[in-house]
Amino acid sequence: MIVRAATPADVATILGFVRDLAAFEREPDAVEATEVTLGEALFGAHPAAEAVVAEREGAAVGFALFFHNFSTWTGRRGLYLEDLYVTPEARGRGVGRALLQHLAALALDRGCVRFEWSVLDWNEGAVRFYRSLGAVGMEEWTIQRVTGDALRRLAGRAG
Repeated sequence: MIVRAATPADVATILGFVRDLAAFEREPDAVEATEVTLGEALFGAHPAAEAVVAEREGAAVGFALFFHNFSTWTGRRGLYLEDLYVTPEARGRGVGRALLQHLAALALDRGCVRFEWSVLDWNEGAVRFYRSLGAVGMEEWTIQRVTGDALRRLAGRAG
């Protein structure tokens, strides 16, 4: 198995994995991304994120999509994992671990002080897996999100 940087040729595969992940996370109709928007986000003039692909025998079996965040407390950036997905048939075979190890090494190589991600609280298998790798839950923190009409209202652009 290899983990490699995604290329524009991987966009359709990554989008398929994103859709599979959304279905697993009980939100099968929530994906609005298209090959065009995802391609622009990953490979456009101002990329918003990066991705790596795990391959076994030349076939993609997983991916991770990530971007940098920043800690004002440390004055240094971190690496934030937005999505991690491994195909059902490849689970339990070290693919997820390989993707996370690759990103951890990348974070260190880039001088990052943190490597973070979110996990759904009902995904007990993933939580156990992450804890086995040394991840610590940030139980006192909760994610806050503003979208749609609420985002427009907050921006003063309701209407």
